Amino acid sequence: MWSSKEPVTENMLHKPIYDELKRLAKRQATTTYGAIAPLAALEMDNPPDREEMRQILGKISTYEHQHKRPMLSAIVVYKQENIPGPGFFELARHLGLLSEGNEELSFFCQEVTRVYAAWKGAD
Repeated sequence: MWSSKEPVTENMLHKPIYDELKRLAKRQATTTYGAIAPLAALEMDNPPDREEMRQILGKISTYEHQHKRPMLSAIVVYKQENIPGPGFFELARHLGLLSEGNEELSFFCQEVTRVYAAWKGAD
């Protein structure tokens, strides 16, 4: 999870993954960690690469939150469970979007809906 208190700037983002997530959001689609990992030359079977993916997605969602948009990483899910990993929910709590005790699945569904609405018709 990206947890720095410093603002995330656009030049800190992994552009190929960020661009792919925006493209998918405009199409109202989801993706998996494994499907986007090659864009960063990462292998999701490798624990350090999984941590790198958490950092990449955390920076993207923090950047989006700073710009008053929903967490774009909501559309990245585990292949088998079809929900994001724990880092997504940790970051949502860190950003003040999800409070302790709130239903994670409900938050996830609402955030995906918000992502699709935010990117619908965007250039």
